[in-house]
Amino acid sequence: MTTKNTFKLRAFAALVAAGLGVAAPLSVSAESLGDALASAYKNSGLLEQNRATLRATDEGVATALASLRPTIGYSAGSDYSFTNKAWMTQLGFNASMTLYTFGKNKVSVDIAKETVLATREALINVEQQVLASAVATYMNVREQEALVNLRNSAVRLATQNLRATRDRFEVGEVTRTQVSQFEAQLASVRAQLASAQGTLAAARESYKNQMGHYPSNLSSPPSVKLPVKSADAAVRLAHRTHPGIKALQHQVSAADLAVDGTERNLFPEISASAGWSVNDNPATSRIGKSIGISASGPIYSGGAISSAIRKTIAQRDQSRAELLTATRDVEEGVRSNWAMLSVLRASLNASQAFVSAQRVAYNGVREEADLGASTALDVLDAEQDLLDAQVSAIQAQIASETQTYNVLQSMGLLTVQNLNLNVPVYDPAAYYNAVKTGPTSYVSPEGAKLDRVLESLGRK
Repeated sequence: MTTKNTFKLRAFAALVAAGLGVAAPLSVSAESLGDALASAYKNSGLLEQNRATLRATDEGVATALASLRPTIGYSAGSDYSFTNKAWMTQLGFNASMTLYTFGKNKVSVDIAKETVLATREALINVEQQVLASAVATYMNVREQEALVNLRNSAVRLATQNLRATRDRFEVGEVTRTQVSQFEAQLASVRAQLASAQGTLAAARESYKNQMGHYPSNLSSPPSVKLPVKSADAAVRLAHRTHPGIKALQHQVSAADLAVDGTERNLFPEISASAGWSVNDNPATSRIGKSIGISASGPIYSGGAISSAIRKTIAQRDQSRAELLTATRDVEEGVRSNWAMLSVLRASLNASQAFVSAQRVAYNGVREEADLGASTALDVLDAEQDLLDAQVSAIQAQIASETQTYNVLQSMGLLTVQNLNLNVPVYDPAAYYNAVKTGPTSYVSPEGAKLDRVLESLGRK
């Protein structure tokens, strides 16, 4: 080959190596993974849906507490008497309160509180899912951008090689067959570029859907230090921190309380009532007053109460089995992700070594071609092998970075607080504290604070 062509072929290694630069741009305006996760947290409709679910569950505590308090009502009416040929009006007030239920109403409050705690943990689990999906999307865009950069480099080099080969064909240094080989290579890398551009376009749309904007100059994520050094320690930590396990633990507690509360239906209830009324009927007393106390309880219910008790016992056993299954699944997930992280890190090291070896091989084939010991097809094959090695290295790098966050998720640590993201954190207790005592107003000062939090999140 000529010196001119050799120089252009040598540009290949530098052009292909530049592909990795897309995965790690050095720019002050780069969008970091933390920025993307914060955007996903603010933009997630799934989180908003589950926050609303939690607020609805919070109301269950207020409803249960209401059963411990008196109720006051009124009645008013007016009837026309054809006998007296006049309208007669009545007005009455009544109050009632359950005095003693053998703890049944108190158990209902405790069940509602455990349900709230379970729903809060479920919300954290959803938060993990949202952030994990955002990590995968961020990494996918970086990978596709790097691959497009590599394909562009390959197209530029193939174009240069074809131009140089045609020049040599004009002076009789190469055959028409060799020109056709370079033409075929250019067509191939152009097709690969088009495919990579299409995949990148789809990845960008997914990014916009989750983060609320298109990606711009994504940077390499910082290295994440795991809080433990072994899979066994990771499993022990997950048992304590994973929101999926903690949610089911609260559900089991609620199921235990439900059995207790259902059994208390066998006991009587004692209630008190008071009333006051006034009417303008001349035939009856104009003012009426009453107070009363009553006791009620089951004597025979046809087996309904016993059936309800057995049902809650079965539901409690179901909750315990779900907790056991979930704990095993979490442990499996931690160990699998931990092992996969080790595999991917080893794969990354191997891929980098593979790239180095392929670069040496490419340089050797190129030099042999200069001496006439290798053909143009050998050079093309070596170029493609080096390109494939670079692609594998990029994919291994992205997979290794992503897997670290998968390990965090499996331990229950992929949350805004644990990642220390720069974003206002949703406070699940704000609404609960505003409504747990059953306020009569629609908006309380605590509720107004919650509105301000939602507004800062862009989701008022």
